Amino acid sequence: MVIVEVVLETSDAVDFTAWPIAEPSRDRLLALSGQMSPAEVGTAMAVIFSYNGIPVTHAADLTEAHLEQHLAEAECLIAPGGLRFHDTTTDVSVPPGCCFGLENWRDWWDVACGRESWLGHDPTPHITHVGHTIQLRQHNEDAPSIEITRGELSSLLTTAQRHFSGFLDLARQWAAATTPGLADRLTSALDQHFIINEVSSSLDGRATR
Repeated sequence: MVIVEVVLETSDAVDFTAWPIAEPSRDRLLALSGQMSPAEVGTAMAVIFSYNGIPVTHAADLTEAHLEQHLAEAECLIAPGGLRFHDTTTDVSVPPGCCFGLENWRDWWDVACGRESWLGHDPTPHITHVGHTIQLRQHNEDAPSIEITRGELSSLLTTAQRHFSGFLDLARQWAAATTPGLADRLTSALDQHFIINEVSSSLDGRATR
């Protein structure tokens, strides 16, 4: 059985003290979903703030003007991470490649449609299309692969979106408790820049409202 997780690389949360965060996992990858603890959501928000250069020493320091100024100056919010695929039968995993970015997670729809797509490097996900079957490998062509059909990948991407949307719901709750004056704007910015709740067409992989 192949499963998918939306993961965030958490190295940027090291030494973060503006609000409580969770202890990092061994691989520094945090799965985003609607099942996260408040501290894990805090970790995800710490990464997003740190990675985008939004300075904050304490949650109480954040103001709407502060956030709006940064959003106006930045072209988009970005975050290290992406989709991690794991075959529970063979124990083969394909984590996101470096420099791909959580903001690019929808590019996997191109793969589901049979198109080529750059998915990062070091480690580099390798995609091979064999008819309607997709072989996912890490690093090189000799590595063990995860094999799924295009239809199965489409279903996994729908699951990934559901996980991401669940995280967004928790992020709204977290913001309401941690930065109540910014909860709506912050949640809206996450949804907009990470393209979480738009609906992707299974025909062409593009997002539409």
